[in-house]
Amino acid sequence: MRKGGTLIEVRELHEPAEFERVHALFDDIWHFSPGEPPMTLELMRALSHTGGYVAGAYDGDLLVGGSVGFLAAGGALHSHVTGATRPGTGFELKQHQRRWALERGLERITWTYDPLVRRNAHFNLAKLGARPAEYLPCFYGVMSDAVNQGDESDRLLASWPLTAPHVAALARREPYTVPVPPDAVVALADVDGRPVPGPVDAATVLVAVPADIEGLRRADPGAGKAWRHAVRDVLGGLMAEGREVTGFSGKSYYIVERA
Repeated sequence: MRKGGTLIEVRELHEPAEFERVHALFDDIWHFSPGEPPMTLELMRALSHTGGYVAGAYDGDLLVGGSVGFLAAGGALHSHVTGATRPGTGFELKQHQRRWALERGLERITWTYDPLVRRNAHFNLAKLGARPAEYLPCFYGVMSDAVNQGDESDRLLASWPLTAPHVAALARREPYTVPVPPDAVVALADVDGRPVPGPVDAATVLVAVPADIEGLRRADPGAGKAWRHAVRDVLGGLMAEGREVTGFSGKSYYIVERA
């Protein structure tokens, strides 16, 4: 796919030298502690050889993105690690994943992401059409990479229904938005950079996340921790009650509705 005049090619990888480049790209993005990569060369080799998903995105000969996943229960591909260094590359990787999964008769793709990272929530929910299926407190335990260091590893499990009409429309880059009813209330607001809880008793509620949690964690760790616990309590609590996250509005709020 051409992005900004550049042709991004995504293809499956099978050779050790290719896995080494993906490993280096992941390390450049997350700066992992020695001995703690999320995906080893050996595991990439094993997944590629046994039918798992290992792919790279290239701008010419330059690797600008990579993704590694494995087959999961319930007819799914679980995308364990995906990273990119060029705008637009993540979308191309995900669309390649979608085509790969559909060719193999898989119905959905799942992955986890930090619910506090606003750009990821917008990308996953608004641009791809995935939906959070489960709130997972401190899912990976203590993490020591440069991006997550000093924070608890809460995650949302995203589920991407590959044949849903809205997912197909977004794959074609057609506009699709989840409307917010006028009587929706803000269950968690961002007030001067701090989380402020509100009412949760409406049919539709909105849950804010900070504009830049990664910068906030560095500048004000206390505020970062307050956001972590507030989103866990409000969003996690609503999901535990059986409410559904149906979208992400204005690049700022999760849309949560009664099932």
